[in-house]
Amino acid sequence: MIYQVTLSPAAYRQLNDLPKPDQRRIQERIERLSTNPRPPTAKAIQGGHGILRIRVGDYRIIYKVEGDLLVVLVIRIGHRREVYRRMR
Repeated sequence: MIYQVTLSPAAYRQLNDLPKPDQRRIQERIERLSTNPRPPTAKAIQGGHGILRIRVGDYRIIYKVEGDLLVVLVIRIGHRREVYRRMR
């Protein structure tokens, strides 16, 4: 099954603020989520109620899979040091 991958407005802004080489690596990884939304490297965020994260170097992609709608919603993208702040 192919999932539709959607970026939240905040995730889109966060991606555009990153250096170009990092943007390309992260975009490639996001595109791969359309065919495999739960790769073996994905980890559930504690207390996140279905929110997952994957690593891309020093950056993290925080996302949620809506299985019944076949949608992957990317919530946040950021450096590992900052991406988890103010998350609920």
